[in-house]
Amino acid sequence: MRMTFSMPMRLTLATCVVVFAGSRCLPAGAQLTGQNKPVGSADQAATIKVTSRLIIEAVGVKDKKGNPIEGLSAKDFTITEDGVAQTIKICEHNALTEDATPLPVTPPGEENVKIYNRLARTQIAPEAAGEIRYKDHRLLALYFDMTTMGQAEQFRALDAAQKFIRTQMTSADLVAILRYSGSSVDILQDFSADRNHLLSILQTMVVGEGQEGAEMANDDSSSDTGAAFGQDDSEFNIFTTDRQLAALQTAAEALGRLNEKKSLIYFASGLNLNGLDNQAQLVATEQAAIRAGVSFWTIDARGLVASGPLGDASQGSQGGSAMYTGGAASAMMSRFARSQDTLYQLALDTGGKALLDNNDLDRGIVNAQHADSDYYILGYYTSNTAVNGKFRKVKVTLNSEMAANLDFRQGYFGEKEWGKFTTADKERQLEDALMQGDPWTELTIAMEINYFQLNKADYFVPIMVKIPGSELVLAKKRGAEQATIDFVGEIKDDYGGTTVTNIRDFVPAKLSDKTAAELAKRPIEYSTGYTLMPGKYTIKVLARDDATGRIGTFQTSFVIPNLNKETKRVAISSVVLSGQRAPMTEAIYNASKGKEQAKEAAADPLIQNGEKLIPSVTRVFSKGRSMYVFLQAYEGATAASTARQTATPPSVKPLIAFVSFYQGQSKVYETQPVEVSPNPNTELKTAPLNFTVDLSQLPPGKYDCQVTVLDPTGEKGAFWQAPILLVP
Repeated sequence: MRMTFSMPMRLTLATCVVVFAGSRCLPAGAQLTGQNKPVGSADQAATIKVTSRLIIEAVGVKDKKGNPIEGLSAKDFTITEDGVAQTIKICEHNALTEDATPLPVTPPGEENVKIYNRLARTQIAPEAAGEIRYKDHRLLALYFDMTTMGQAEQFRALDAAQKFIRTQMTSADLVAILRYSGSSVDILQDFSADRNHLLSILQTMVVGEGQEGAEMANDDSSSDTGAAFGQDDSEFNIFTTDRQLAALQTAAEALGRLNEKKSLIYFASGLNLNGLDNQAQLVATEQAAIRAGVSFWTIDARGLVASGPLGDASQGSQGGSAMYTGGAASAMMSRFARSQDTLYQLALDTGGKALLDNNDLDRGIVNAQHADSDYYILGYYTSNTAVNGKFRKVKVTLNSEMAANLDFRQGYFGEKEWGKFTTADKERQLEDALMQGDPWTELTIAMEINYFQLNKADYFVPIMVKIPGSELVLAKKRGAEQATIDFVGEIKDDYGGTTVTNIRDFVPAKLSDKTAAELAKRPIEYSTGYTLMPGKYTIKVLARDDATGRIGTFQTSFVIPNLNKETKRVAISSVVLSGQRAPMTEAIYNASKGKEQAKEAAADPLIQNGEKLIPSVTRVFSKGRSMYVFLQAYEGATAASTARQTATPPSVKPLIAFVSFYQGQSKVYETQPVEVSPNPNTELKTAPLNFTVDLSQLPPGKYDCQVTVLDPTGEKGAFWQAPILLVP
């Protein structure tokens, strides 16, 4: 069984340690994101920075009969912000005739459609200086939330989009295609009138992806899976729904690069809110759309649903007495209604319209198409320069006595300075950064991931993140210097796309005067640990300096092998190379306290005799310090497998191991072989292997470090190799 949100994490360990043996030099194989010039560089010249904020209002002007009024100029309008008159700098008329000529209809199968092996990602491109690209065009963005739709709903949504493009798209329409599959918002096509290209993208999209975020009920209507009782998964469902709304907000902000009106057609199979956190996120998403001039046109891809009172055959039956008392049927109907209420509210609050309980899904796109008509774009530079994030009321009127109905945005929220962010704002920023596909590179981050087998099924995965201390700003707080770092991230299963676990930690690290002075030259390392099953995973971690709001991203894939199936070689863990053992008492922050900390420390193989082995991460070592090499070998699974094949009881024999250093094909150094007997009292017959290498015998340079483990009795071996850099 794969680990999901509903399964509690069995082990979690988080510490933050200041390391005084690191180097800023990284080997070629290390992943590095973000480089920043130190503050106060000699070549830094004095500058004067002036910021002006251009505010755009799309104003529809119609007479009493509902006909658009044309020929108006900036002199005909008055705009006030919080009662203060503003100077209109931009006035542009966009005429979107409702009787635009439909494009010729091409029967399905006769288009010149290209099927792509892999869809390319792009960006919403604003108009270049002097370019007129979007004027007098209707901008329709088709947004597919693949995480909420099942396969049938995804087919239905894609078919509706293809039908609209083939038969109902007009010469005034420009269409963009966006997709959210659980990890990021992918802009598959910028606004375009090329029907063949749009159809090719829709036909290339894979049905069935992104369903790891599908709705998971946690009430009387839940299926009885027979699983053991675990942590309440409704808490995780809240986070999932937040991610869906955050993705929608990111899409709206991307469309906000364009000044014209935009309609986002949102295909989803409902959207359930769970608690106050989601209500706050819902408001944030709506406000982002309003600021960006985007209206949501939500479409329930389930269409007209006529399900049985206890569900259909697509899920297991309910358990408990609720199926007999009517509680299960009531909960199912209530959850379905709530999911539609959210779609309705998203559309209503942003000027769109929801299409619910209708199998003709393309009608929702047509509704958005017909809603956008003649309007004016008015722009002004606000005279309110405060960055307090408060709401600013906007009012647009006509100077003449002409009777007209004006449709415009009633106001917006101003920008905020990082120092004035509330706790909710800071949390929201991290969620935005985690969801976006384009990484943040304001902080330099390096990471190392290892694995150690705990039993036949589980592996402990320690994760070490390194951040150069020179990039952190120390803030005075309560008389002590403090480096406050926020960490957020997630681990996903690459095979099913399922989010296995989330990483969230707030590290208020109080520093002594001596430590604070060293921090400018030394790195900070943050460690955490999780219990995972064998498989291939992707991890994405963000770190933020809470004093400045600067964020860095690290993302990579890693594999945890199933060592139980290893029969040809000695089963070993990953190998940890370190330049320091740090007493746990010197950790500047520990997430766990008391008995819980002691229990987790006992499970972490990197903690021995009250000291933690600090992985080098960058694999850069100094000649003035020794290098520690640690790994584990497991004879339990191999011995049991051999016993089944030979019908003889397993026997545990000593292992021989040593460490070698190579430059090219030449061996330049090798430690003395050590003989280690596996512990017969452990399930896996674990043999811990520790080496201390005196680096002073080697000249500075690049080496290949190789660890060799031999089983003379079983005539097997294991070899591990990685490049290192030795500096003076």
